[in-house]
Amino acid sequence: MKDFKSYSENEENSSSGRTGGAGGNANSGSSAEYNNTVELAKVLTKAMAGKNEGQILHTIISEAERGKREGTLTNADLDNFYSALSPFLDGFKRRKLKEVITRLKSI
Repeated sequence: MKDFKSYSENEENSSSGRTGGAGGNANSGSSAEYNNTVELAKVLTKAMAGKNEGQILHTIISEAERGKREGTLTNADLDNFYSALSPFLDGFKRRKLKEVITRLKSI
């Protein structure tokens, strides 16, 4: 599985290589963040294929904890991750993910 640190490094590299378009307006940053979050979701989906829910949750939590401790994962990254994934989850799983994100933010 690609870890959060590798994702952050890729995000920095791809962001620095992008052009701002029409004068680099304020929305270009949001668009880049959204695209990076979508890419993270794709990587995670591919890495988690064939694993059960418990294995997936454990992997996400352990990678996120490691990223927080190393300083490569920010609370904004966690919020973006939640925003990208929550529409695909039912109410119970969405609440569970929110609890996990809240716990990770406190690290």
